[in-house]
Amino acid sequence: MNAIQYSGEWLALASAVVWAVAVILFRKSSLAIHPVGLNLGKNLLAIILIVLTSLITGTSLWPGAPARTTWLLLLSGFLGIALSDTLFLWTLRLLGASLTAIVDSVYTPFVIILSFIFLGERLTWRQLMGVGLIVLAIIIITKNQAENDNPEGPVSRHHLILGIIMGNLAMGLLAIAVIIIKPVLSDVPVIWATGIRLAGGTLPLLVLPFIPRFRNMFTPLLKLDNWKNLAPASFLGTYLSLLFWIGGIKYAFASITAALSQLSTIFVFVLATLFLKEKVTRTRIIAVMMAFLGAFLAIY
Repeated sequence: MNAIQYSGEWLALASAVVWAVAVILFRKSSLAIHPVGLNLGKNLLAIILIVLTSLITGTSLWPGAPARTTWLLLLSGFLGIALSDTLFLWTLRLLGASLTAIVDSVYTPFVIILSFIFLGERLTWRQLMGVGLIVLAIIIITKNQAENDNPEGPVSRHHLILGIIMGNLAMGLLAIAVIIIKPVLSDVPVIWATGIRLAGGTLPLLVLPFIPRFRNMFTPLLKLDNWKNLAPASFLGTYLSLLFWIGGIKYAFASITAALSQLSTIFVFVLATLFLKEKVTRTRIIAVMMAFLGAFLAIY
């Protein structure tokens, strides 16, 4: 067994680690920039970085891919970035971070079911056990955090129901966005595919700054000081994380990639414990151990 044989799985893990670091910076940026403006800003910077990377590496900006591949990548970006991210941010506002993370865990089961039906992916019992441990660990650690810290305060029944609906819809759209591009990724470079998918998720947002009622969402992007956190967050969380994520989907089962990518929730907790001195409990330690055991079983 070697790292090359499991390159897709390692890329998915790398995506989770990089995203976990970026989350800390995105949290700081969200204090000064509206989530929709934040979404557009991070995407635009990532697209610029993708173009520069293509020029430096000699990757063609238009590799002659079939029109169907291009349209599927654009559609994936629209569903997974423009729509899903917006619904996810709405869920975050309704439920708070901890409960949203629990709802977010339905992403992996959605991908497994759709991959089974449309891609013919079949996981071994060991891989299924690993995926199950990862999802269970995420639910345990976020539920424990919500019960112990409860930073957002109580959630009303109305917000809870609406948030669960929005969150499930967001994860369902993201799962569909993964499934529709999996079959075509083998024919195109990862860098180009990432750029086209980003374009599909960014172009619809470009209309909003020209609508007066939405303009205030984007004016903070014009302040240079707001980019001190947004720039590195975009580099790590949108540019690098998406490259690794697309590479993971290309070279590994979508089901395994989905589970490993969700380890970002665990990595965020580990980083917060190390650098922000967040409280450590026995339940959280057990959840982290379950998650890493699950990752091992899912990969090998």
